[in-house]
Amino acid sequence: MTRLNAIGRQYTPTIALFVALLLIWQLAASFSGIREYLLPSPISVWDALWTGEISWSQHLWVTTWEIVGAFLMAAGVGVALGVAIAWSPLLANALVPFLVFVNTLPKVAVAPLFLIWMGYGIFPNMLMGALIGFFPVVINTAVGLSQVEADMLDLGRVFNAPKWKIFAKIRIPNALPYILSALKITATAAVVGAIVGEFVASQKGLGYVIVTTQSSMNTSVAFASLIWISVVGLVLYGIVVLLGHLWAPWAEGLD
Repeated sequence: MTRLNAIGRQYTPTIALFVALLLIWQLAASFSGIREYLLPSPISVWDALWTGEISWSQHLWVTTWEIVGAFLMAAGVGVALGVAIAWSPLLANALVPFLVFVNTLPKVAVAPLFLIWMGYGIFPNMLMGALIGFFPVVINTAVGLSQVEADMLDLGRVFNAPKWKIFAKIRIPNALPYILSALKITATAAVVGAIVGEFVASQKGLGYVIVTTQSSMNTSVAFASLIWISVVGLVLYGIVVLLGHLWAPWAEGLD
């Protein structure tokens, strides 16, 4: 009960803020005279969340799969590249400028190229999400592996520990808080990337729903789609936070 009370106190201000914003939104939609297609009320959006007009389960599944796939690809590739950069100065000199170049590419301009190369489907949108989210993982992994106390490294050398064992026993535990912090950023970036991909080329997904509602001015459905997207992002972010508490409890103060 003490733990639950602490969690309740922690998130009470957030809940209060959301409730206040919903009340302001409802009052603005009801009494400001703004047309429904410009600003639907929260009640209209709530109705749209459960309406049979849109097959939410189908679109939600597609977008969730894209976001999770993008996150896993960004995490796996990002950690691998970060380890490579920290392992070898030669690889660092070769990879870092190239990765910076890739990260500076305008992602919206890259999305049509994915469409040309791979066509419609889930995988191109996964790649788009991974492309947006991998760079923080690379940088944080490399920094976490490199910024280790010299005394710890000297201790490993005193015991003649091989380089791989120093990595496994000293550098990687030191890097876990850095990696987990980057994964929190990547969890939200993967959502953005997947939706950008759906905007450019998709036949299913929550981003596709938003695009198709523009012609009919069905703004309530568009808002409902945004809510589902936020729910997926929040759940993924929460999973990363939970894994952080399990894998690196000593880093909880960094949240």
